[in-house]
Amino acid sequence: MLDLFPESARIADGELMLGGVRAAELAERFGTPLVVYCEETLRLRARALREAAGREGRVFYGTKAFPNVALFRLLRDEGLGADVASAGELAFARAAGLSGDELVVHGNNKDAQFLRLAAEMRTVVVLDAPDEAALATAAGVERALVRVTLGVDADTHEAIVTGHHGSKFGLPPAEAKTLVGDALERGLEVLGLHVHVGSQLPDFTAQAETIRRLAEFAAECRDSLGWEARVADLGGGFGIRHHPEDAVPDAVELASTAAATARYAFASNGLAEPAVWLEPGRCLVGRAGATLYTVGAVKRLRERTWVAVDGGMSDNPRPQLYDARYTALSATRADEPATDAVSVAGMHCESGDVLIDDVSIAAPRRGDLLAVPATGAYTLAMSSNYNGVGRPAAVLARDGNARLIRRRETVEDLLALEEE
Repeated sequence: MLDLFPESARIADGELMLGGVRAAELAERFGTPLVVYCEETLRLRARALREAAGREGRVFYGTKAFPNVALFRLLRDEGLGADVASAGELAFARAAGLSGDELVVHGNNKDAQFLRLAAEMRTVVVLDAPDEAALATAAGVERALVRVTLGVDADTHEAIVTGHHGSKFGLPPAEAKTLVGDALERGLEVLGLHVHVGSQLPDFTAQAETIRRLAEFAAECRDSLGWEARVADLGGGFGIRHHPEDAVPDAVELASTAAATARYAFASNGLAEPAVWLEPGRCLVGRAGATLYTVGAVKRLRERTWVAVDGGMSDNPRPQLYDARYTALSATRADEPATDAVSVAGMHCESGDVLIDDVSIAAPRRGDLLAVPATGAYTLAMSSNYNGVGRPAAVLARDGNARLIRRRETVEDLLALEEE
């Protein structure tokens, strides 16, 4: 199971260690639930993806996976920018010192205020709606990409498919070409085109077809508009394994293949080699993060054994949203036989608040620590205050040291929003 955990994960004297720090020490210092990020994993993934993008390529962290100032700074140190889709995400990026062409601004419903903020920071804006060229120029935006939806259905969960006909994102080819023309007439510097197929893709099939169609569309734009795309932004969507049974291709290999395919497809259509931009999120931070929980009630029923933990759907709603499967390790008893098949339940007032339906662990008891791997993406980012529960803390660990990068929310934090 360790290959689902961060690169630094080790078992020493029966205990899980992350970034060289014992799980029990992390829980004692910072409390639980706690998301532990491994700095080594983050840096290795960033470097590998930069190499995959190619000599002229760029990599922008898909912020929605987990917006965090410390992570932004670390990834910027590795040469990565960020893609953001709200004023809040833009504020995180600004706080980390990112600006200009280090940022790509997304969103299917960008308002004037958000566009003005993007323009003030001289970012690249992805035009996503028929009238956005007009809105962007009025806001002072100078550089843009145009998002085109090419009608490729990816084989993934329906909630994370984005490139199909009828998607809320981007525009079909005819409308996208009109938008390119409109943007050019208004004086925008249109750098290129943007596509995204979906997330947690099981193979390269859908992306390969999308890239082929993208190159053909770019050739149509050249022939009818006299404009040639210099950038092919292929989005993200590269997956990771969350469960031992998951069969997911390596994200770095997919990224490298995508970049090479784009260069070949553009050349085959008589186009100059584009700069390939990638926007990975999950595959950058997903495996880098693991969540520690403290076990509370253990109920050995005839039908199943329930192990309740001090978190749940408020810190990881993915099992409820996407039927996501996870596994768990008894973090302080990792050398003991996994004799008990259990279901791991959250603490919330929902029967559906189940983190893991079926996992084998050492015979559970109150006070144990459970470690759930591959929770660095779309957990804290999608967390909530359901049942009045504060969001967990997050730490960054390396070489035996751990530092807080996001403090735990308190009841006082929640009450501070109330008006009498």
